[in-house]
Amino acid sequence: MGPEIADPARTAGTTMVALMATQTWESAREGMVALWRRFQPERAEAVGGELEATREDLLLAQRSGDTETEAELTAEWQARVRRLLVARPEVADELRRILAELTPALPEERPTTGIRLRAEASGNGRVYQAGRDQHITERPDR
Repeated sequence: MGPEIADPARTAGTTMVALMATQTWESAREGMVALWRRFQPERAEAVGGELEATREDLLLAQRSGDTETEAELTAEWQARVRRLLVARPEVADELRRILAELTPALPEERPTTGIRLRAEASGNGRVYQAGRDQHITERPDR
């Protein structure tokens, strides 16, 4: 297997797992499911479910600081895309198009050090903490 298959598979797996924890996740998921729907329609729904399961695993791993699981999930999706490319080499152009659309949505490099937050609130106090961006929309009690 040459770089014409290995490189796009590696990029696709890495990109998909990186986008699973972002706001553009739905777009990324839909792009990959559409790819399978077009080239292996019998697997498209299963792939959508597998992507969702992977996302749940990733989010759990990130909450617990488990970087090994993230690497395993990335390798798993790289292998799935590689198998698709081996079975259907014509997928490569469509995959490159999808990746080009998704690449600007990739998160910046995450810090390699862990972040620990601790807070206490009492009474009617509120605590808002984030390791990155945080957006809060206050809604008045009704």
